[in-house]
Amino acid sequence: MLGISSSASLPVTTSYLKLDPHDLKFGVISMPEKIFDVRLGPMVAAFLFLSAVAHFLLALPLRKWYEANLGKWMNPLRWYEYALSSSLMIWVIAMLCGVYDLWLLICLFILCAVMNLMGLMMEIHNQMTDRTSWVSFIIGCLAGVVPWVVIIAYFAGAARTLGVTIPAFVYGIVISILFTFNVFAINMVLQYKRVGKWKQYLYGEKVYMVLSLVAKSALAWQMFSGTLR
Repeated sequence: MLGISSSASLPVTTSYLKLDPHDLKFGVISMPEKIFDVRLGPMVAAFLFLSAVAHFLLALPLRKWYEANLGKWMNPLRWYEYALSSSLMIWVIAMLCGVYDLWLLICLFILCAVMNLMGLMMEIHNQMTDRTSWVSFIIGCLAGVVPWVVIIAYFAGAARTLGVTIPAFVYGIVISILFTFNVFAINMVLQYKRVGKWKQYLYGEKVYMVLSLVAKSALAWQMFSGTLR
């Protein structure tokens, strides 16, 4: 992805208050100011690379630790990797929909990371309960829905702005990644409800692997076809 991607980039801005001599009432105004550009190719490569590193660690040097945790219905490294890779994905998707403000992007990144770390908390907490506790799951869902509310608001705002045509690949990214993000949560519910094949934790683990592969590959290749060729 690094080798074949173009140098396509998007601006990252801030909007600090500045003196406005034309505003006699307040005297200040907030104006966007570009602070740097972000190349999209390395961003896409980064979340793929993070997944590759995590899978390598679990397959080889951390294999015994991984298998021991699976026996306890846990995979901590999965959630640490998701906290980084899926948060980078949210950052990229948000920028494609017009979110350029640095501090808003950081907030979306952190909220997505918290959502995934609540998945880890769900697994740790339920080591110590007789009945499944859904507190961590609910908190994670609340944290995870906010970035999508912001993204969809910007997406809808751009779609209705006169003269702005959103490329088809951005529609595809928003719809497909939103769908797969929700399926991750459904997979956890099925695991802890022990529905059908999900009675075995390993089945849910395989579903997580497939979902991660599909979501990241879909975003990467839609990005490539849309802007990185």
